[in-house]
Amino acid sequence: MGRSRHLILTIALFLSVALADTADAQAAKQLFGAQRTPAAAQPAPFGGYAKGCIAGAVELPETGPTWQAMRLSRNRNWGHPETVAFLKDLSGFAARQPGWSGLYIGDISQPRGGPMLTGHASHQIGLDADIWMLPPQRLNLSRNERENISSISLRRAEGAYVNASWTRQHHEVIKAAASDPRVARIFVFPGAKVQMCKDERGNRAYLRKIRPWYGHHYHFHVRLNCPPGARGCLDQGAPPPGDGCDEAQGWVNNILNPPPAKPRDPNAPKPKPRRDLTLADLPDQCAAVLRLR
Repeated sequence: MGRSRHLILTIALFLSVALADTADAQAAKQLFGAQRTPAAAQPAPFGGYAKGCIAGAVELPETGPTWQAMRLSRNRNWGHPETVAFLKDLSGFAARQPGWSGLYIGDISQPRGGPMLTGHASHQIGLDADIWMLPPQRLNLSRNERENISSISLRRAEGAYVNASWTRQHHEVIKAAASDPRVARIFVFPGAKVQMCKDERGNRAYLRKIRPWYGHHYHFHVRLNCPPGARGCLDQGAPPPGDGCDEAQGWVNNILNPPPAKPRDPNAPKPKPRRDLTLADLPDQCAAVLRLR
């Protein structure tokens, strides 16, 4: 009887290890994408913006007095409480701009963060948010409307310039976001940064946080600093000194006059496709975040 019990325990241990190894090997986006609710815990981001998770995320309500969350079927209107508070504050500012009733908010994070099934490499710790460039005219869109309405592109010439849809209100909303001490960076297409550099006549310090990046002409991307006391959270390094306007102009110059492509060595091995992150790639706390109810 004792030997049988020992055999059963050995098999159980083997199976538990095998299951854990399977979870570690499984794409993390499948594990986190399947979660429909947050982990019941104190709010805590773990890891970095592109390799992490979050416990205790809170939901940005689908509709508020000055915002609406978009694409609700994705279930990505979850974030750290600091992020949700920031978005409410910024939407209140936007609602005071002529022709704007607030903000349409795109993806924040999944209920437990982590890699997403589609789209972003970042947005994993509840501190990133996409804000649509489309000025809201009304904030009573139905769920179905929010699935089918689209934002507007503000770029011209592949992002070298802004187009006729760019307004001073866009400038002021992005400026207000970048001026908030909670914000670490804002990503937007190069032409928008250059236009803001040209138009700014006051304090230019906030421009340092606005970074040119690929895409980001239908929305701008706000990234918050790790909240005070969040010991498991990894901040991104600070932007380079200065207002960054010369760097943004360099991006524009390369769009208008692309540098010649380097000839490819025919004997060089083909680059390996980027593999999906697994649970083992993420901070150890993320396994516990998945287990919490």
